Parts: sequence; structure tokens; C-alpha cells
Amino acid sequence: MSIWGKIIGGAAGFALGGPLGALLGALAGHAADKYVGAEGAPALEGPDGDDRSGTRQIAFTIAVIALGAKMAKVDGQVDRSEVAAFKEVFQVPQSETANVARIFDLAKRDARGFEPYARQIAKMFRKDSPVLEELLDGLFHIARADGRIHDSEIEYLKQVATLFGFSEADFARIREANVGPDKADPYTILGVTRAMSNDEIRAAWRKLVRDNHPDRLIAQGLPEEFVMLANQKVATINAAYDKVAKERGIN
Repeated sequence: MSIWGKIIGGAAGFALGGPLGALLGALAGHAADKYVGAEGAPALEGPDGDDRSGTRQIAFTIAVIALGAKMAKVDGQVDRSEVAAFKEVFQVPQSETANVARIFDLAKRDARGFEPYARQIAKMFRKDSPVLEELLDGLFHIARADGRIHDSEIEYLKQVATLFGFSEADFARIREANVGPDKADPYTILGVTRAMSNDEIRAAWRKLVRDNHPDRLIAQGLPEEFVMLANQKVATINAAYDKVAKERGIN
């Protein structure tokens, strides 16, 4: 069953709990008070590929929509372009577009801030997980929906990244990978400095490619419907390494 079929079924909301589960339940027509805690979702931590992976995939999808909805209010220009951006990258079938828009609207109207959503999804993955990095990449894509990323959106994304356990250096790397190929610093994208040796840079590149391989991310909880985003990330990493290798004469 696709991720969208699982979401519309609504049953995972009871296992998910918290604000993400409440959104899922509201979509399925359940009362929000059937879900546990304001923020108290189970951590659902475990080995990659265990039977909780499906719940993590659903949580990831709902979190992207919810955090995207909260971000849409940051620059004061809320419109439908954010939903369109989500559909563009995340393989939303036409039949489910209305449901994505409904989750988006429910999250926008929720009086809570973005923090409960970010904290809940952060509990479901290890600190600074590559899957959480993919979620940030998705939010960057939504932020670009109106043609530019506003300073207020960058600040919002930085706060989300902090709640996800990313350092300032991590966020700088993620930001650079999302600002566009003409502006991005390839060294920052790779998380390296110009003072590092060629071997150190090559090792950093290989680790990033390994950690962000789509198959590895899917095993850790990334829905298959988001694989296009993962492929774009690997392409960006490889393009950055190619620039550095050409500059330094690395074979």
C-alpha cells in the first residue's frame, strides 16, 4: 500500500499519538482526544527496517506537511504554492491532493507552534539522522515555492534543525545544498574546509553519499514516495565533490 493509502486509513494515528497523530486522526474523522499527550508520542526507536518503520514513514510525511504549513505563515504570504511544491517533489497522486491540502490547512489553524511537531518527529529518529536531514531538504523545497527563500524562513528552518539535533555547521551544509548550484559553496555542502587534505575531503564525500543513499534512507523510515528528494540530494553532493575535485586536481 502506498504511503497515501496508509495515511488516509488513519489507523496509524493511534500508534503515532501526539500532535502528528492528532492531525492524522482529524483527517480520518477521529476525535483528537483519542490521541495521547500534547507532545507525548512514543519514541518508536529501533533497528532499521523493523516493524515500526511504517509508522515512522507516516510520521515523516505528516511532519513535512505540518512543518511546511507552519513555515508558510512565517513570511506572511500564505498561498497554495506550498501545497503545489509538496506535490511536485513528493509524488502525490492527483486523487490525494485534496487530503494533503486538508492536512496543511489543519496544521496552519492549529494554535500550537511548530515546536511540538518538530520535537515529536525528532524523537522517532536518532539525533541528526539523515532522514531528518531529508525532511529539512523537503522544507527548503517548500520554502522556495514562491521563488525565493526569505530570511524569516531561513531562521525558522534553523530552529527546526536545532530541535532535530543538527549543529550550526550541519545547518550551514544543508542550507548551502539548497540555495541553488550557482550560489552554493561546494566545500560547505560537503561539510569540509579548504584546509583539509584531499583524502579527508574524499572520505567526507563518500560518507555523505553512503549516509544519503536512497535505499539506506528508506530502510531507516523515508517513504519510497520521497525518493526523488533523496536522489536530488545525492546528485547535489556528487556535483559539489566534482567541483572540488576539479579545483584541486583530485583524480
